[in-house]
Amino acid sequence: MAFMKPFFLGSEDIKRYVAQGRFVVAVYGLGGVGLAVAAVWLRHGARVIGVDVDRGKVDMIDDGEVPHPEGVVRDSVRAGLREGRFKATYDGVWASRNADIMDVIVPLVYGSEGPDFSALDSAVGNVAKGLSRGDVVIIETSLPPGTTEGRVREVLEGVSGLVAGEDFGLIYSPERVMVGHAVEDIEVRYPKIVSGIGARSLEVGEAIYSLMCRAGVVKVSSPRVAEFEKLAEGVYRDVNIALANELARLSRLLGVDFDEVIEAANSQPYSHIHRPGVGVGGLCIPVYPRLLEWVAESLGVRLELVSLARGVNDFQPMYISSLVAEGLSMLGSNIRGSRVALLGDAFRGDVGVTTLTPTHVIARSLMNMGAEVVVHDPYVKRDEYLSRAGARLSSDLRESLAGCEAVVVSTDHSIYKELSTCDILDMCSRSGVVIVDGKHVLRVERCGGRVLYTGSGRPWTRL
Repeated sequence: MAFMKPFFLGSEDIKRYVAQGRFVVAVYGLGGVGLAVAAVWLRHGARVIGVDVDRGKVDMIDDGEVPHPEGVVRDSVRAGLREGRFKATYDGVWASRNADIMDVIVPLVYGSEGPDFSALDSAVGNVAKGLSRGDVVIIETSLPPGTTEGRVREVLEGVSGLVAGEDFGLIYSPERVMVGHAVEDIEVRYPKIVSGIGARSLEVGEAIYSLMCRAGVVKVSSPRVAEFEKLAEGVYRDVNIALANELARLSRLLGVDFDEVIEAANSQPYSHIHRPGVGVGGLCIPVYPRLLEWVAESLGVRLELVSLARGVNDFQPMYISSLVAEGLSMLGSNIRGSRVALLGDAFRGDVGVTTLTPTHVIARSLMNMGAEVVVHDPYVKRDEYLSRAGARLSSDLRESLAGCEAVVVSTDHSIYKELSTCDILDMCSRSGVVIVDGKHVLRVERCGGRVLYTGSGRPWTRL
């Protein structure tokens, strides 16, 4: 009955119904974030249907093999399967028909023609075909401002014949998580940004997330504000990382360790200089500037600073590659024919995700200069990009380093923090080695002058 559906219940009843398992939540998209979201719903009592277009993944999850790095996610989903509170499916329409709350968290990628809305359109279309009066639809995908009020609402209303904000709830609440500690991010670390179509949608969103998010709820006036806020978070980081990368390049030329500069500068409470690195990867920070640029251009505006910063960060992996060639030249070697190891394939530490990873660009750049490249990563089992490029991927650190003339630390995996510069030298078994520590994770030790060392913002040093 519609009056028992979440959109028509009071806030306390909504919380109670979730906790008692009286609501079914369909989560669309079972990637790293989507599985974590499903786990959080399960942890707070809901029954959950997980929806994904990858039939192999659906079958694997239904068999209890949960492809996620967080133990709490794996345990929660497996417990849900055992208790009959979780099922995975590739039938999004069936899921919508059998759910009270539909939570969409599918990827939005940026291609040569602009944003690719195909995954969002498919998920929202399936939701619309099963939408009933009193249901609640939540969109968590990071979107260009105006998408929820326009594209999403039009499909939901056009297909279902229902009206958002009157017949069903439409909430936009962007995810704010990092896979690896996503459940903690949702439940403990960050306030949840909540917006909705109409006052009632906003009330329902506040009730739902005040149950699950201990850091509280930040209500904003419209989905457009929430969409813009999420992209602004990422652009802020991208611009500041670009600033750090540029200052770090200058710091090297000045013979100054930029880490020391950062520590001193950030003792002033208004200074928040970021750490430089090897580039920016993942589905978030490199993509959000492009989404905002796309929106701005549609309005006849160019975001000059945002564009310049993205260019700086896009170039950073090639800059790191140039340091390898420079260091080998200083040792009297040529990069052509040299064996170079890249430590880390993932775009960030202690995960196995390679989406837009700077390591790909570094590897390609080094190979274009004639180097033989091997990439080590304990978390990444396969990488089609590296295979096509002709670089070898290995999970054996000693084998990866054997015979290498140069080593780049490109990901801050915990395993690399246990290594020293002399450990690297020993495993390379060379008379001299170039080390470019792009993440500043190695213990810097003197090795009898046999290591030529640098980092992001660190001058060349003989160790």
